[in-house]
Amino acid sequence: MNLSATAAETLRAALGDLLDGLPPKQAAQAVDRLIANYRGATPTDAPILRDRADVAAYAAYRMPATFEAVRAALEAFAEAAAGWTPGSHVDVGGGTGAATWAVSATWAGTRPVTVLDWAEPALALGREVAAAHPPLGDVRWQRARINASLALESADLVTVSYVLNELAAPDRAALVDAAASAAQAVVIVEPGTPDGYARVIEARDRLIAAGFRVAAPCPHSAACPIAPGSDWCHFSARVSRSSLHRQVKGGSLPYEDEKFSYVAAARFPVSPAPSRVVRRPQIRKGQVLLDLCEAEERLSRTTVTKRHGELYRAARDADWGDAWPPQS
Repeated sequence: MNLSATAAETLRAALGDLLDGLPPKQAAQAVDRLIANYRGATPTDAPILRDRADVAAYAAYRMPATFEAVRAALEAFAEAAAGWTPGSHVDVGGGTGAATWAVSATWAGTRPVTVLDWAEPALALGREVAAAHPPLGDVRWQRARINASLALESADLVTVSYVLNELAAPDRAALVDAAASAAQAVVIVEPGTPDGYARVIEARDRLIAAGFRVAAPCPHSAACPIAPGSDWCHFSARVSRSSLHRQVKGGSLPYEDEKFSYVAAARFPVSPAPSRVVRRPQIRKGQVLLDLCEAEERLSRTTVTKRHGELYRAARDADWGDAWPPQS
């Protein structure tokens, strides 16, 4: 079993243990209420996660999806920064620590890690869940307000996942600037919605202005070629559904797809993908249609047919979000 699969299995088992003794109906009601709060348009300074029952239900529901989305973003970053391994990590607004699990699933070994969040119950539960995963044994779980006054310690890697949507615009800008000042690499993940993409683009612009190079998903550090308001760049990560997922959302599929937008950038030299598959590939008889974002700062559609031999076989295996052509 590879590093990522091991972390994912360990996380699922630890989250399953959280719900022991919590009535299923209570867990489902807590998740419904928390989803409504998180989707609210008005940022708040008050922690949304109020107590352990809230945190346990929401963590069991959301941590696997956050883990898979952040892990996908980190994997793309690692491909562009081959040979680089973070020696330290700060996770801003990390709550129960899904991004710390994703980092440990991407790079082997241990490193100093600090998780910052305002919700003490989330931090306490994150510490409890991390006890199941030895690489996270020495994580520091620190309470901090995530706003314009936040001071970040220097770190090789700063992650900010599903946080910007909770902040007012001035706090978002200040947080991205603080991350840029503190880190050698910054990875930001937001929901794969038009608004989430807009926040990612805003953060991307600030990181570039601060001297960062975009490593992923973009194959360049120039302006995004998507005309504002016409579309949005997002990707999809497959998530195994727990019984709680099925209870809250209904349906019987054993998985769901988490849509997310992201930017990964670094102060050091990186090798972005030559182009990126930005839509689910369309497989037709004898051909595959790929929608690409290209290094020439444009969107294009390419058709790969059987005449292309090995490239055709690679195209049939290509997934949304992959680098193209495949990098050896």
